[in-house]
This record gives sequence, structure tokens and C-alpha cells, in this order.
Amino acid sequence: MLEFLRGRDVLVAGWGVSGRSLIEPLRDIGAHPVVTDGGAKALAEAAELGLEVASGVELESADLSRFALVITSPGWRPDSPVLVSAVTEGIPVWGDVEFAWWVDQARIYGPARKWLVVTGTNGKTTTTQMTHSILRAAGIASVACGNIGLPILDALRRTPGPQVLAVELSSFQLHWAPSVRPEAGVVLNVAEDHLDWHGGLDAYAAAKARALFGRVGVVGLDDAVAAALARKSKARRTVGFRIGVPADGELGVVDGKLLDRAFTKAAILAEIGDISPPGPAGIADALAAAALTRAIDVAPQFVREGLVEHKVGPHRAAFVRELAGVDFIDDSKATNPHAARSSILAHPQVVWVAGGQLKGAHVDDLIEEIADRLVGAVLIGSDAPVIASALARHAPDVPVIEVWAGDDALMDEAVRMDKADAVMAQAVRAAAGMASRGDTVLLAPAAASLDMFADYTHRGRSFADAVHTLEDGDIGRRL
Repeated sequence: MLEFLRGRDVLVAGWGVSGRSLIEPLRDIGAHPVVTDGGAKALAEAAELGLEVASGVELESADLSRFALVITSPGWRPDSPVLVSAVTEGIPVWGDVEFAWWVDQARIYGPARKWLVVTGTNGKTTTTQMTHSILRAAGIASVACGNIGLPILDALRRTPGPQVLAVELSSFQLHWAPSVRPEAGVVLNVAEDHLDWHGGLDAYAAAKARALFGRVGVVGLDDAVAAALARKSKARRTVGFRIGVPADGELGVVDGKLLDRAFTKAAILAEIGDISPPGPAGIADALAAAALTRAIDVAPQFVREGLVEHKVGPHRAAFVRELAGVDFIDDSKATNPHAARSSILAHPQVVWVAGGQLKGAHVDDLIEEIADRLVGAVLIGSDAPVIASALARHAPDVPVIEVWAGDDALMDEAVRMDKADAVMAQAVRAAAGMASRGDTVLLAPAAASLDMFADYTHRGRSFADAVHTLEDGDIGRRL
């Protein structure tokens, strides 16, 4: 399958985590990798490792016919000049996931694995971790990989190798991976996100739907867009899950128990109390993970054991501290309005800390739905004014504080990070001043973090650090 690459040059577009993972597999099949990247530092690092490098400027004027294949990092848009030139010259463009799929199918690193693919706007990482936990409970050699942090190629090269891959895939990765046919794949939900990259919701949903091309497709029935994908699913069999009583062919919840009516007549899989994180989003993720693992005949007892063992990762609805009857929750991973919705609806009274880069998403529907739960809102980041305007339209009685960071574009990186931490500290203190006993101060930004912070992890740490500086007297102290 990959013989056409032997002895040929392959262009690796992007020297990130996924780009680095390509080098040894390419060499193992006899190809010659050439690295390109938009950053001079990245190219210098690749060159120091003895790799041939080429800048984008060099490639724009070069004859690309020397390359048998271009493998792009997932974040590179289809309209990137190098990729457009490659397509124009008839050179195939694959993503790193597409390449990993063919490496696995070619059995370069042992027998082909079963892929359990997880995608959706929100809940991907939690569902992937739950899936991996269930597989471990069943004694199945597995690894969580893909967008969760470990490149698939690195997982394939492990010794001893896994039998099953729990693969988290983003819409970018799926866009560049048209050949992937998982043993089972799930689309959890589809809401506005990355519209600037895909060009619209339809294209974004179509990329997510590529998880439904394998043996079993699974869709979240409580999400209208995901549920609609069931009718378009290319999987040999498609099942659904819902937080409610399941029909035949579905998984759901009955009397506080997760129930499978898709892969058997009726089997109890777990208790709602077994699920971490608690709340509707965690239950939905657990049902999805159960569906994926039941699709490969994992017994119900191991589904329960795996879900009991699973604990939510950092910055995903993580409890930080209780102070004077107020809970502080870090859900920095809620990087879009859909994720923030699930987070806010898990609490009756919320002081909302939000803001960042909305990436083209709209917040009006979100605020209209959650308005009656908001005690107050503290807004940070570049799109804080957009959220403030929506709050004024749909929740005019909710007090709003905007904390301004200044012109970050004029700051060097170290100063910008220090400034971000200072802004977060001010925001947390303001939120604490709005709160009273029984409230929850919730960081659920509904936006990306890169306008201020290094990433959502940095944002979550900054929030938690600021919370731990508070004293009882800061609660209810209006600034």
C-alpha cells in the first residue's frame, strides 16, 4: 500500500508534535522526509536533527513534482499555498492520521489494530479516556491517542503494541483522513466551532461525519446536528445514545442506570453515580464510551468497572476549592459556547468567568438559555465585548464586569503571560465579590485561550492559582 513511497521524497508540512511523529515511520518504509514549516525556529530545530528542510518561500517557487506525497499537520488549512500547489500538480495530500491509517493497514508495526474513533465539538477527551479505561478494565491492550496528545504513529510503534486504539480526532484531522474506517466511531455533538477554518457549519459537520464510515457508527441523539448525521451515516450499522429512556437500537438512562438496548436486549452498564464528571455532559460521554466498547463485545461488567475507575482530567469541570459556601470550578477546556452551556447547566447559580477568542461562534443562543442561572459575569479576552453585548441583549439584569488586558500584541511573550495571570487574578477576585453562599464561580470561557494564555491548561492553572489566594472576606465583597 505504501510501496509508492519507497525511495521517494515526502514533504512533511508542519513541524509540530504530529510532524515529528512522521519521521521514523517514513524512514522505516524507505521514504525520505523533507520538512517545511512557517517558523524559522521550527526549521532550524529540524535541520539540527539532520533533516532536509525547505521554507514556504522556497517551495512556492520550486517544482513540487519531486515529492510523492505531502503529509500535512492537521491545523494547516486546505487553502495554504503549499497544499494548493501540491493539489494543482496532482500530488496527493494526506493528514498524519491518514498516513497512520495506511501504516497500520500495511502492518508495518504488527497486526492491524481496531480503531475506536471519538469526535464531536465537546467531550472528546473525556470520552476517549473513558473508552480507554473500559478497555483496560476488560484486559484489552489499548492506548488513548490522536488529538488527546499521543500521536497515533507513536502509539503504533509501541512495544508491546496495543490491540485497540482509543482515538480522539478533531475535525481538522478527519478532514485530512478520508480513508479511515474505524471498527466503531462516535460523533458526540456538533456545534459552532472552527467555522473560520472549515468555512461553515455544514463543512464542519461533514468532517465530523467521517467518523461514521466504519463497521459501527454512534451518534448523540440529544444533539440535533449529530442526530441528523445518523441518516447520512456510511457505517454498516448506526446506533444512538440519549440521556433518557432508550428505544431499541439505542443506549440511554433508566432509573438512574445506564442501559444498553443496542447491542443486547437490555443490559445495565453502570449507575449514574459511577460517572465522573457528574452531570449531563459526563453521562453522555459515558454512554458514548459504552457504545464504542460494546460494539467490540466488551462485557457490561467491564464497562462499569472502567467507568468507576475513570476520573475526569484537569481543567474539565474540575473542583478547585470551596470558600465561605461558594464552589470554584475550573472548566477551562470549555473552549466554545456549546461546552460552556453544558458546564453552566450543571449548576443552579453561577458567577460566570468567560471570554477569549470565539473563532466565529455566536453566543446569543447560549446566553438566552442560561440567563436565569447567572448571578453575574466577569469577562476577559479579545471577544469580551462581544459576550458583553449579548448579555446586555438577553440578560440585562445580570451584572457584568470586563477586565481589560491592554494591547497584548505589543508585548513580548513573557510579559504577555505575566499580564494574563494578573488579569485572571483580577477577574477571580471580581467574581468572588459577586458570589454568595450557594453560588458557583465557574470558569467556562466559551472561547479559545490563545489571545492571552499559552493554552487552555495555562488558563485553568491561572484561574486555580488565583482562587487559592482568596480569603473568606473576598466573598461578596463588591469591587
